[in-house]
Amino acid sequence: MPEVANLGLVRPPIVYLGSIALGLVLHLLWSARLVPPSVSTPVGAMVTVLAIALFVAAVRTLRAAGTPVPGNRPTTTIVRAGPFRFSRNPIYLAFSLLQLGLALWVNSLALLITLIPAVALMGLVVIPREERYLEARFPSEYLPYKASVRRWL
Repeated sequence: MPEVANLGLVRPPIVYLGSIALGLVLHLLWSARLVPPSVSTPVGAMVTVLAIALFVAAVRTLRAAGTPVPGNRPTTTIVRAGPFRFSRNPIYLAFSLLQLGLALWVNSLALLITLIPAVALMGLVVIPREERYLEARFPSEYLPYKASVRRWL
């Protein structure tokens, strides 16, 4: 069993920051719009604020439970409180919502398109690796939690 959930090169914050950076570069080269500007700013701002609130709530919940936030440190407990009641990965959901909110706010199809490979990478590589770690480390706690709470929402 690995000592931590994520020692790999595919670190979630880097995945999303890279996705956002690539989306912004592509937006500069190809500025296709998503929605009318009258919709993009208020909806994008609301989704961005929602993402930040979800991230803050998830981090506070992990800290209150005494388990580290970064995946490159050993998990000490399975957290079922706060946003973890509804999503096994509320921080990754917050990162995805942040990029969606920014894509709407900037009104950038390119920024939205670059979210797709980030979510795929998280869903196909990062999260399964972390789930294997948690199943091995906390088999009696994580398996029932996994069965009762969805991966994303």
